[in-house]
Amino acid sequence: MIFVCATSSQNTRCPFQYLYHFGDGVTDVGNSILVLPWGPSLPAARSPYGRTFPSWPTGRWGDGLIDFDYAAAEFGFPHITPSLSSNASSSNGVIFSVARSPVLDHTFFKLRGIKIPPYAVPLSLQLSWFKAHLKSVCTSPTNCANRLANSLILLGDIEANDVGYSLIQGKSIREVRTYVPYITEAQISATRELINMGARHIIIPGNALIGCFPYILTALRSNHPDAYDNMGCIKSVNDLIAYKNDNLQAAMRILSREFPDVSIMYGPMDEGMRQVITETLAGQ
Repeated sequence: MIFVCATSSQNTRCPFQYLYHFGDGVTDVGNSILVLPWGPSLPAARSPYGRTFPSWPTGRWGDGLIDFDYAAAEFGFPHITPSLSSNASSSNGVIFSVARSPVLDHTFFKLRGIKIPPYAVPLSLQLSWFKAHLKSVCTSPTNCANRLANSLILLGDIEANDVGYSLIQGKSIREVRTYVPYITEAQISATRELINMGARHIIIPGNALIGCFPYILTALRSNHPDAYDNMGCIKSVNDLIAYKNDNLQAAMRILSREFPDVSIMYGPMDEGMRQVITETLAGQ
């Protein structure tokens, strides 16, 4: 957001009136605990979640606000709202993210013997929620298109779950690599649909280095030192992520040529994470 926001007469922090985000637990501000019938029994629906702010659980997967709360507030959206909440239609910042959600649909994983949480909401269903939300706030298709033209839309980070679920349930790197085109196509298809609805400013973050994530390091731990890179992360997993991110960026370049008047931006999550880990290891 830091690269696309600037001063505006309508929003002193950002030149957009509306903010929409699709994703997983990193940006879930309360949807997962509202997904029935499973949501109310999830950990994020009870203490100690939310104990530092606002002193009770809000559905965020942390003890208070999450990173995206601060990022959104910095750029003029201090009150982002989960899409399933009753007051979503009155908010200019609506979040469709649901914890542990993948890009691909449940059927894709079921056919491959991979289990995902029943409350997970794949990207296609989050997009359906978005369309329903627009129907509640728009007076006409033209009005919706104008709203979307004045919106910033973030499509992810979400696809780490597609890779992570598969790897920790025994799928090989080689097999999961074959899933990448399906993941990319689903992301590009959703982006194209948003553009055809009127969106003009879209950010698609790439995958973070999940080979550095504790749950991956635990599930795929190895006794071979050469399995790890100089950050202590699993090389083969991060190589897979690099391939996936390259595949996404190539598809985004093609989409940008198809829609030259639309700003389609890539978010290099892996680069930022690599810098943080490297500087931490160096004691900076």
